Amino acid sequence: ELGFELIEPLRDLFKDEVRLVGEHLGLPEEIVWRHPFPGPGLAVRLVGEITPQRLEKVRQADEILIEEIRAANLYRSTGQVFAVLLPVSSVGVMGDGRSYEANELVVIRAVETADFMTADWVHLPYEVLALISNRIINEVPGINRVAYDISSKPPATIEWE
Repeated sequence: ELGFELIEPLRDLFKDEVRLVGEHLGLPEEIVWRHPFPGPGLAVRLVGEITPQRLEKVRQADEILIEEIRAANLYRSTGQVFAVLLPVSSVGVMGDGRSYEANELVVIRAVETADFMTADWVHLPYEVLALISNRIINEVPGINRVAYDISSKPPATIEWE
């Protein structure tokens, strides 16, 4: 029991319709065009065990990704961009030898959509992908590999979990 009557006049609107209302009301562009964030939080962007350390890794990777997408002026043309952390070990190179220290993989997901019911993956420029990958590998501990998800919805969903 909430103790009050909940009134939600926009409850039946889809994301694209809410954005139109926001523009009509004159809300700032950074609010109207902010990418969706999953209701359950960042935990849905972790495949496998949820720990504070893994949440911090995906948060760091996501921050780098969004920074570089904004810097390349691609934020508004993408419907949603985010990082996913997978528990996949991958051999790397440190100095002159192989390294098995990296035990996770970051996947980048970028989609374009009009209504979020269907979505296509975004053809990000190679230069932008290379910059994002290099930054994530160099700045997020325990990551030595970055992959790019090129699945459409359907058959895939936008989020991984």
